[in-house]
Amino acid sequence: MGHGTRILAIRHGETAWNVDTRIQGQLDIPLNDTGRWQAGRVAEALASEDIAAIYASDLVRAADTAAAISLRTGLPVIHDQGLRERRFGLFQGRTVAEIEAIHPDLVRRWKSREPDFEPEGAESLRVFYQRSVDAAQRLAAAHPGETVVLVAHGGVLDCLYRAACGMPIEAPRTWQLGNASINRLLFTGERLTMIGWGDIQHLEGDALEESSDGGRSLTPAHSLS
Repeated sequence: MGHGTRILAIRHGETAWNVDTRIQGQLDIPLNDTGRWQAGRVAEALASEDIAAIYASDLVRAADTAAAISLRTGLPVIHDQGLRERRFGLFQGRTVAEIEAIHPDLVRRWKSREPDFEPEGAESLRVFYQRSVDAAQRLAAAHPGETVVLVAHGGVLDCLYRAACGMPIEAPRTWQLGNASINRLLFTGERLTMIGWGDIQHLEGDALEESSDGGRSLTPAHSLS
């Protein structure tokens, strides 16, 4: 591996708004019971990894997921606002159906992934992408030859996937962004590359009854975490 940095990118556990497909953006929504269980399971899955540092978004759903990993590994959590979900302005707190009823033209532009589209009070996709990738690379660069955990959000992980695979930001999403999934990347000092994506084996079996169908651990293509 040389001086490359291994990145374990983790999406936070489930929240009630994930279940409702309600757009969270940068609103501070806590984990639900399933999400807390998922956080514990991902912490156990990472217990054997040789982790140098844990970084997390300071939004509570990511911070609490990271806290479970911290409790299991004994490493402190370092919060970084660069790992926050995209700021979504007037979309935040509403479901896609609710927004579509009020602002159908805005939803159309959002779903078409216009890079410079900014709903009122929101970040553009282009600005969000650059922030997310810059944060991941900045944090990884501080740990050459080591392994770091980044606990973030579905939107952030989507940006990292695109950067690692050379996918344009306006391309439709065809990959999953599971709650508490483990996603493995390598930062070589110049760019991100993909090692493995969407590992949720640690969430299989013994799940909470209300999530036994497994469907709630995956994010629809246009829902935000």
